[in-house]
Amino acid sequence: MKTITSFPYEVREIENVFIPTRDGTRLAARIWLPVAAEQDPLPAILEYIPYRKRDLSRGRDDNNHAYMAGHGYVCVRVDMRGSGDSDGVLVDEYAPTEQQDAVDVIAWLAGQSWCNGKVGMMGISWGGFNSLQVAAQRPPALKAIISACSSDDLYSDNMHYMGGCLLGDNLSEATVMFAFNSLPPDPRIVGDRWREMWKERLEGSGLWLEKWLRHQRRSDYWKKSSICENYQAIQCPVYAIGGWADGFTNAVFRLMEHLEVPRKGLIGPWGHKYPHHGIPGPDIGFLQEALRWWDYWLKDKETGIMDEPMLRAWMQDSISPNASYEERPGRWVAEDDWPPSDIRLERFPLGRYYIVTDEKEKLDHHALTLQSPLSVGMHAGKWCSYAATPDLPGDQREEDGGALVFETRPLAETVELLGSTRLELNVMSDKPLGMIAARLSDVAEDGQVTRVSYGLLNLAHRNSDEHPEPMEPGRSYKVCLHLNGIAQQFPAGHRIRISLSTTYWPLAWAPPEPFTLTVMTGDSSVILPIRTPKDRDDHLTPFDEPEQAPDLPIKLLEPSVHNWRMIRDLASNESTLEVINDQGRFRIEETGTEIARKTLEWYSSQGHDFTSLRGETYTERGFRRDDWDVEVITRTVLTSTETDFHVHAQLDAFESDERIYSQNWTYAIPRDHV
Repeated sequence: MKTITSFPYEVREIENVFIPTRDGTRLAARIWLPVAAEQDPLPAILEYIPYRKRDLSRGRDDNNHAYMAGHGYVCVRVDMRGSGDSDGVLVDEYAPTEQQDAVDVIAWLAGQSWCNGKVGMMGISWGGFNSLQVAAQRPPALKAIISACSSDDLYSDNMHYMGGCLLGDNLSEATVMFAFNSLPPDPRIVGDRWREMWKERLEGSGLWLEKWLRHQRRSDYWKKSSICENYQAIQCPVYAIGGWADGFTNAVFRLMEHLEVPRKGLIGPWGHKYPHHGIPGPDIGFLQEALRWWDYWLKDKETGIMDEPMLRAWMQDSISPNASYEERPGRWVAEDDWPPSDIRLERFPLGRYYIVTDEKEKLDHHALTLQSPLSVGMHAGKWCSYAATPDLPGDQREEDGGALVFETRPLAETVELLGSTRLELNVMSDKPLGMIAARLSDVAEDGQVTRVSYGLLNLAHRNSDEHPEPMEPGRSYKVCLHLNGIAQQFPAGHRIRISLSTTYWPLAWAPPEPFTLTVMTGDSSVILPIRTPKDRDDHLTPFDEPEQAPDLPIKLLEPSVHNWRMIRDLASNESTLEVINDQGRFRIEETGTEIARKTLEWYSSQGHDFTSLRGETYTERGFRRDDWDVEVITRTVLTSTETDFHVHAQLDAFESDERIYSQNWTYAIPRDHV
């Protein structure tokens, strides 16, 4: 990473400005203002998230916004209502009020003397989501957006549910927001009212896990802010960005296919990071790429960015399985549109433990049965990799012993896939409810197995996510299962493997009880998106090397620890995945604020008892400066019976070691075909 210290524009930082919204709520903003804009107005770029501009996102904000401001943009980082130093209470994600507030902020920005009336919006994760959602509101001043690591579909392609299955990340994400929503504003920004504002948040934000568990099927709750319900609502240009190690990549393909505005897509090997900090690498000069986009759409400069292919994707080479990669070997490939006409969707029938790749090969018909142990999934990694811990899938040989496995003969020549693999299966179940986890893997000549992609299907959702229907035991059904999109090369001599299991814990919650799945070979197939390499792939314009503005000066007071540990207790027959994300303690030198952050997660099961599943999370967050000393501790436990999910949560807030607030939540929530 190259640190840039000299820029074309001199920049003045404004630590805090309060922006009014239509109902009088004030939103706190930090502004990087090019001095020249006070005489010659410039475009503004907005990032609008709940992750605390004053402290917890300060380092990333400095890297990104100071850089873009130095190139002639007024950069504005706004704390959403109820977060950071803003007024109000944050009661859920992606709510209509959130979008209305953003529309008000954009109008305010466009009306400032230092703004020329043009506004762009960018963000990653939450900020990527609401960039799309706010674009659909069509504020007149919003001229273009950059949306990274986001989704157009809040139900089917988000941290909550996948293929109708409840994700473990649903609990993990609820824990993140439980901790954030319980934190106070900074007294140096809001003054003496900070305690009153803190109490309002502690009492009013609620337990989001309970909300999300009460909406287990696709409904208006998820639809109202899902862009896929009306792609035509977006009328400004969109740059959509994702990474193969992230959980949100599929949206890039759908946005390229369904949007009707100028658009570009970029998918690298990265996890849940901006591409200039991308891990696994190679990282790229994302901020330079963003400037090319903004210069074109906000300053009317011809940068050539819209003359380039619609989609750039990192075609990953084969690699040995590992839970943590620094780099993924491969190369950039490009497509002018999506879906491209020259990607062949080739159908290959499933035989008895093999994939039929030769039309002359005999196709047999067998009924293969499977009931996977609960341990299948312990090596699945995280649904959404933050690339801060070893959270990628390990060697699939440790998973495939509890799966039905189908694979090709050794490939005669290299095969490249770009897009989504699809399974069309003829199946039966001996119980009304069940699930299928499907994995696409690369089998090396030495037998190592690297997961390439995967997908989930709650069999009750086989026809509809809105109207699930239980299976009729003993009856056969045709079902379709989509795997996450990928760009992957399979070398000659390797095999392509499809693995099916009936559990994938803790990536996804298991069905209410064990069940036996029967797969009919001969009547089941895998459809692979096969891409022929193109000569121009070798001549694409390379991305610049990563750049950013200087890092935030901090002093490390206690070291961080990141790890994933799998524990098998043979005496109790209990398996536990422990996730440690302890970011230690550090001090921001320019504000004098000490910050402590720790999150611990445990996901356990006992033997073959499907009612033994347990997810538990624990967080600590603390701020200390002069006479300001606050800490928030949360704990959440999620368990289930055959009929209900059970939630217990605790929140304790402290000022100078004195507990000033405590609350417990306990819920029993009926399982709705999950």
